Amino acid sequence: MTSPTSSTELLDRARAWADADPDPTTRDELERLVASVESGDEAARADLADRFDGTLEFGTAGLRGAMGAGPNRMNRVVVSRAAAGLAAYLVADAEGGHAGRGAVVIGYDARHLSEQFARDSAEIINGAGLDVWLLPRPLPTPVLAYAIRELGCVAGVMVTASHNPPQDNGYKVYLGDGSQIVPPADAEIAKRIAAVGELSSVPRADGARVLDENILDAYLDTVAALAGDGPRDLDVVYTPLHGVGGSTVAQVLETAGFAAPRVVEQQEQPDADFPTVPFPNPEEDGAMDLALALAERTDADLVVANDPDADRCAAAVPTPTGWRMLRGDEVGALLASHLVGRGVTGTLATSIVSSSLLGKIAAAAGLPYAETLTGFKWIGRVEGLSFGYEEALGYCCDPEHVRDKDGVSALLLLCEMAADAKAQGRTLLDLLDDLATEHGLHATDQVSVRVDDLALITDAMARLREQPPTELGGLAVEGVDDLAEGSADLPPTEGLRYRLADGARVVVRPSGTEPKLKAYLEVVVPVRDEPVEAARISAATRLDALGGDVRAALGL
Repeated sequence: MTSPTSSTELLDRARAWADADPDPTTRDELERLVASVESGDEAARADLADRFDGTLEFGTAGLRGAMGAGPNRMNRVVVSRAAAGLAAYLVADAEGGHAGRGAVVIGYDARHLSEQFARDSAEIINGAGLDVWLLPRPLPTPVLAYAIRELGCVAGVMVTASHNPPQDNGYKVYLGDGSQIVPPADAEIAKRIAAVGELSSVPRADGARVLDENILDAYLDTVAALAGDGPRDLDVVYTPLHGVGGSTVAQVLETAGFAAPRVVEQQEQPDADFPTVPFPNPEEDGAMDLALALAERTDADLVVANDPDADRCAAAVPTPTGWRMLRGDEVGALLASHLVGRGVTGTLATSIVSSSLLGKIAAAAGLPYAETLTGFKWIGRVEGLSFGYEEALGYCCDPEHVRDKDGVSALLLLCEMAADAKAQGRTLLDLLDDLATEHGLHATDQVSVRVDDLALITDAMARLREQPPTELGGLAVEGVDDLAEGSADLPPTEGLRYRLADGARVVVRPSGTEPKLKAYLEVVVPVRDEPVEAARISAATRLDALGGDVRAALGL
């Protein structure tokens, strides 16, 4: 869809959109905006033009964006067209002999309009002749990923914007293997979406079956079974960050034999407005403040958190100087070591922006190791996967049942590890020290710049290519991989990877889900005769220098 070139064309398109919009809220919103533009309001015209500046693009992340009226927003029209395009793709795929005409399972979180988007999708996909099953209520994303494989579905849809701000929503699509879509499926679905005609001509049917709680119970039992026999003495503080993980986590911990966690009361119930956090993401500053304060007051052993759709897990541990958040790479290494110690076989996998420590853990255990592009749409497809993680707090601990990141199973295994360590008079930090002693201290950090204008990201990437740094953080740049060129192991993606002296590295890439440019930093410090803490201090100094030089190179 082209951008409107004149006020008359813009207003005509807005009126036509409003006439076809089935949602009275967004229809009224658009009509008020049109009236403001007609009265000469320039701010309203800029807003309207942005809403009609192209169409919200469907890609490997599905759809995600701010809610509101217009083709460049998340709304019932955009979602209905996406559902119709997905249905057309699945029907054509079945007719081509690639898959049977099976069922599609749809889940949703507790964000604004999530249930409505799910029900619109169910009616349209059912109207295309496919069986549709709806999860019984707002539930975590990993329950949907589990249901696809458990029920033998040909596809799944999860309506969620994960950890995005409250004004956003999203639409994640999975195929029958339980993994998120990757090319070329995303482009084929996008073509089908573009070919959808008037929504009034799209058939609908009300034959979707709402699943009962049995599917959730099966998921809970499967996750709880991941914990082996062992100590269960652990005082845990937990927050679902106003999301849908609360009751699921409580039931899993209870089934596995743990006492009920202390839950942050202000964040316990789902709330689409996320009133206590500016961004409902455990990685963001301030998001964990209430949980850490509760842990401090109660002298807890461990803090754990999920993001709003509970596919990510964060953790914090007490130290002599206060509580410390564990990085995603640290949690990933702990989980991998724990599972390897329990005898898992198969491939350990992570993304190109995550720590290289996982490769060393795999090598020491004699296990295969793989690196993928960022995102579980790639990690989940690794052949023979036994464990996968990415540094953005995503962990796949049971790929046989959930081919996606699962914050509930990761949380349970963290509690199991912490309880085992406590019974021995140790902590998760001691386990990290063990890994550092064996493999060297791998310390990671991130430089993240949020922008209002995406052109700034494009310009920054162009500058890095035109004026490549020869040294970062006092370490020589020994090689640069332009990830846009692809390789034998990796498909092309926008990004640059700098290989530095002493095993350090920097990867720069735009975020796939947010208006951010990110740089992922890693340094490796050998641990010899000195205490691990000395290596940590050295690593922190190196990371500070590296981060400063990277910020300067980005020019943002």
